[in-house]
Amino acid sequence: MTQSHQQRIPVGISMGDPAGIGPEIIVKALETPKHYEDMIPVIYGDPAVIERAVAVTGRKTTIRTIGSAVQASGNPNCLEVVVTSESATIPPFGEVRAESGDAAVKAIMGVVEAAKQGDVSVINTAPINKEAMRKAGYPFPGHTEMLAKLFNVQRVLTMFIVGDLRVFFLTRHHPLKVAIDLMTVDSVYEGIGQSVMHLHDLGFPNPILAVAALNPHAGENGLIGREEQDILIPAIERAKKEGWPVVGPIPADSVFFQARTGRYTGVLSLYHDQGHIATKTLDFNGTVSVTLGLPTVRTSVDHGTAFDIAGKGTADAHGQSEALKVANTLGRLLAAKR
Repeated sequence: MTQSHQQRIPVGISMGDPAGIGPEIIVKALETPKHYEDMIPVIYGDPAVIERAVAVTGRKTTIRTIGSAVQASGNPNCLEVVVTSESATIPPFGEVRAESGDAAVKAIMGVVEAAKQGDVSVINTAPINKEAMRKAGYPFPGHTEMLAKLFNVQRVLTMFIVGDLRVFFLTRHHPLKVAIDLMTVDSVYEGIGQSVMHLHDLGFPNPILAVAALNPHAGENGLIGREEQDILIPAIERAKKEGWPVVGPIPADSVFFQARTGRYTGVLSLYHDQGHIATKTLDFNGTVSVTLGLPTVRTSVDHGTAFDIAGKGTADAHGQSEALKVANTLGRLLAAKR
């Protein structure tokens, strides 16, 4: 049974790049009545873009524009949209355009402002195209960096959730060589501390964090690289002296499997692809990206705009549904701790 309006939490959803699959997966995911049992979904973006997505998916739902999330009714038969941009001509599917990047960023800015004002409790973001965003004049390397800037937060942490596997990322969008250069004793120590803190916040009173190794076989005591000996082990030992529940470095070819089967509560991945490959191989469409350290929870699918299939009505919305579920769960959990 649907909860009362007061018991449901408002979730702000930015529409993503209009030329990608973001609007489509939002429309498909919100067709599920269960999302309205605990949440009041509010889309931020261009109503014409959402209307086109409804047509592409063949849905029968109606669209209602509202001035703010506080005006949302939470009616499962209606998509409620706060207008952040209105294009005279909707950008075509699958093309990188400045106007698409601008519309996507304005949607994000709108939902962030709503979160600051307390109009929405949690944020969910659909995929953006970084090239389109750059063409529009925005310098951010991705969602996470943009959100940190908009919220004026210095330190955020990305976590992927897929089933019972939780993966934190020490570095994000960097070339591999740069990511390794950024891996210092201090940065790994701080990453361990952040990860453990967030595991406690997420309801794990006695977590065990595993640090993934960089080199094959965790370096074989220095035979296959010195990073484990010179950086990872000193950082881990320093963290242990602080009483933090951390182990490692554990070879990356086994640590994610071990965490998935319950040996560890979470894994600290050292660079982008190390953790992405593990989670996306397990469930490409079901992995949820969570940004921690912001004043509010932010979740997203773990894939991109998929320009190659945009507009065809074939995009899989499973990940978007999972991202909404995680937003609801974590939003309520963290709100209860405040």
